[in-house]
Amino acid sequence: MAGDSGMAGKVALLLWAQTLGLAGAQTTQLLVEPPWRPAVLWDRVTLTCQGSGTAGATTWYKDGQRWGQEGGNNFTVTESGTYKCERPGSGLSRPVIVSNDQVVLQVPARALLEGDTLTLRCRYRKDKLVTWVYFYHEETELRGLLNGTELSLSPLQLNHRGRYRCKVWANNRASWGWEESAPVTVTVQVAAGVGWTLFFLLLLVAVIMAWHQWHRVASRKHQERAPPESLAPPQEGEVLYTHVVSSKQGQRLPRITVPQAPRVTYAELRGPQGRPRECSDINEIVP
Repeated sequence: MAGDSGMAGKVALLLWAQTLGLAGAQTTQLLVEPPWRPAVLWDRVTLTCQGSGTAGATTWYKDGQRWGQEGGNNFTVTESGTYKCERPGSGLSRPVIVSNDQVVLQVPARALLEGDTLTLRCRYRKDKLVTWVYFYHEETELRGLLNGTELSLSPLQLNHRGRYRCKVWANNRASWGWEESAPVTVTVQVAAGVGWTLFFLLLLVAVIMAWHQWHRVASRKHQERAPPESLAPPQEGEVLYTHVVSSKQGQRLPRITVPQAPRVTYAELRGPQGRPRECSDINEIVP
C-alpha cells in the first residue's frame, strides 16, 4: 500500500518538525557576570538581557515590580533583590538573585549536566577571613575545610541534585561564632546530546509501531470486504472437492466407501422357434 507508506511518512515528518520547533524556540535569558548564583552585591555584578527584538524594547523587573531601568539590555547592579527581564518576542526570563547576606553559598550560574564538576563557594561578607567552613547536602555533612572556602564535586551525578548550604566559623565584629548561609538548590540535567538522541529514537519507534498496527488493521478490513475468488476448473487428473463433511461417531473414523464398477448381466433371448435371436430381430423389438 503505497498510500499508507506515504501517510506514515508525512506523520513522522510532522512530529519531527514540531519537535524541532519546540527545541529551537528562543527564550529570554538573563545572564549574570561574574557567572555565579546567587550573585553577591559586594562583587561588581552586571546583568545582560538576551532575546528576540531590539535592545530598546527590554523591560526590567525587580522583586516582582516593573523597574526603572528602561531601554538598555544590560546594567550594573547597585541594589540587592530578585531581577527579571522581558523581551517582546521571547517573553520573561528566569530570575537572578543578588544577595547582600553575611554568608552566601554560590554555585555556577550555568546549567549543570551529568559528568560536570560542581564547585561550591562559601563566601563571608566581603571575603573576610574565616577559619572553618562546613558544607552540607540536604542534612548530610559533606566536608569541613580549614582555611578553605571551596569544595568541588566531580563527576556530577543525578543524585547530587538537591539543597546545599554552608556555615563558617568567623570573627563577626567583636567575637567568633558560627554563621550559616541560605540554602541553594542545585539541578542536574541529563546531557543534551544523550537526552535528544534517546527522545528521537523513542519517537521513531513509536511512529513505526503505530504505522504497522494501522497497516495490519487496514489489511484485515480490506480482506473482509474483498469478494471470494472463483475456483479455477480442475485440470485433467485432478480431483476437486466442493464439500467436505466430517462425522464423528463413537470416536471412530468414518468409513470410506470406494465406488466400484457397475455389474452388467447378459442374458440370451431365444426366438420363436427356439433359436437364438439375430441382431436384426432384437433391433425390431427394441426400437
